[in-house]
Amino acid sequence: MDIILENISLLAGENLDYIDNGHMVIKNDKIETVGIGKCKNKLNKNTFEGRGILVIPGFINAHTHIGDSIGKDIGVDSAFESRIHPVHGIKNKILKRTERRHLVNFMKSSIISMMKKGIVVMADFREGGMYGIEQITEAISGLSIKCIILGRPEHYFDISRDFDKNPKIPPDVIKSIHSILDISDGLGISGANENTDNSLNEYRKIIQEISLKKKCLLGIHSSESPETEKKSINATGKSEVQRIITKLVPNFVVHLTNASDVDIKLVAKKKIGVVICPRANATLGVGIPKISKMLNFGCLIAIGTDNVMINSPDMFRELDFIWKITRTLEDGAISAREILKMATVNGGKILGINSGSLKAGMSADMIFIDKTNLDISPMHDPHVSILHRASANSIINVMINGKFVDEDEFSCM
Repeated sequence: MDIILENISLLAGENLDYIDNGHMVIKNDKIETVGIGKCKNKLNKNTFEGRGILVIPGFINAHTHIGDSIGKDIGVDSAFESRIHPVHGIKNKILKRTERRHLVNFMKSSIISMMKKGIVVMADFREGGMYGIEQITEAISGLSIKCIILGRPEHYFDISRDFDKNPKIPPDVIKSIHSILDISDGLGISGANENTDNSLNEYRKIIQEISLKKKCLLGIHSSESPETEKKSINATGKSEVQRIITKLVPNFVVHLTNASDVDIKLVAKKKIGVVICPRANATLGVGIPKISKMLNFGCLIAIGTDNVMINSPDMFRELDFIWKITRTLEDGAISAREILKMATVNGGKILGINSGSLKAGMSADMIFIDKTNLDISPMHDPHVSILHRASANSIINVMINGKFVDEDEFSCM
């Protein structure tokens, strides 16, 4: 059954162009047409009045760790490494000591929270090997959100100790990686410092092999803190980015908060996507990514909210934070439209999914904003209004795959 949304305002196409009075036709789970004015062909279509509504693409949260949803704000004043290190950190200890049902319940609550705030797609770096993937699969059961699961084996090297020996990934771990890729969308690797050159090369070869049979994403953290950068250079003579670019060649890197200009240019040259998580970086006190420089150098940037333990999974807050900090930093301000693209269009491109913009052929994933909302009205600049005035309270409804998210989903705990 086709649906017509009429007399609506839109942020249309990949440039998020504002249409004050337009229409949209949705057929099955995809957008069939987007246009100005009324729809001319209404045969066999259900028409919905959209006066007073602004429709924007659904948010794509391009980097999450929802497995630590049970540990919100624990160790808030702890140092970076002691808090989130994959082996020694507080986070890892919490996850190991918590019952599965509690972890899954709190993961589900984080996902529902994201959907209420207009997030239609999430890409999760899933720790815990096969067990971790089973947990998130259970958590998203019955929910409309699209979840890209990037798994990871529970095996880490210590670059300070292992670099000169340069060991490969053990055979049993290789087998585990293949099992993970059978049921996930790719790999979300911890970082270069938890890998030798040989292990990075092996990850690359495995992904290349699997990609001949099915689409497979490869992402990795990089240059998140001054400490991780210093550790890489001291142990290997190279930055994290330099090792990742030469040995791994991922689809995207996460953070680049402390990457040098040379490294940022290298990422841009190799056309590797960048997912920034500025609020999480600020919470951890590790710095703010050079977002304006990344854009000037030609990087394609998306946004993630990172660990629920240290940051709320709220893209409205992320957009507001980015818009305001870039207006105060030396690198220069970024337009509201460009930042909004990072939360929608760019995320879809980096993750290689058919979501992120309102145009023909795209998945019907969108947010319905109330233009008369007290926090927004009167809306003089829709891009700016979404960035620093809109919130979950401004949302009338969310659509994923051409279907409105049912209120029952928001209470299915």
